[in-house]
Amino acid sequence: MELKGKKIGFGLTGSHCTYAAVFPQMKKLVELGAELVPVVSHTFKETDSKFGRAKDHMDQVKEITGREPISTIVDAEPLGPIEPLDVMVLAPLTGNSMSRLANAITDGPVLMATKATIRNGNPVVIGVSTNDALGLNGVNLMRLMATKLIYFVPYGQDDPYKKPNSLVSDMTLIPETVKEALEFKQIQPVIIERNR
Repeated sequence: MELKGKKIGFGLTGSHCTYAAVFPQMKKLVELGAELVPVVSHTFKETDSKFGRAKDHMDQVKEITGREPISTIVDAEPLGPIEPLDVMVLAPLTGNSMSRLANAITDGPVLMATKATIRNGNPVVIGVSTNDALGLNGVNLMRLMATKLIYFVPYGQDDPYKKPNSLVSDMTLIPETVKEALEFKQIQPVIIERNR
């Protein structure tokens, strides 16, 4: 599946340490000819951290995509009936947002855009990044793994000895995962060993 001309929603949530791995993949999708529609969570838009200032992250997303990031539920809602997406990517998706998605809670722009995409019968790609995927959030991960139209960027333990419950997707596989998801296929293998 070619990505040229595809309209891809790209949702970013608050896993600050993962942005450096995600931004190059956004650039790659643009280089492959996709139109990216950025959607950001409140945490992404407002939180400064040791991984950078929120304003700088917002500016970088705007520079990559050529669009002002959508940051409200009201602005995300038209991505359903009025401006449908071919696919919605959530990367990084935190455990907090993952639990909301798995329990049908639509309380932010990223989740609204995701709900709209699913409503339209189009695929959603998740690049997970959470310290609790093999803990209490494991039930939510598995619920989403078994949900129609949801596909995962292959993931593995990023630090099994210091953070044994943590899982992070290999974000370099976002473009390939998107290509497969557009054909309603899960890229395999989905559970991988990450470089430690």
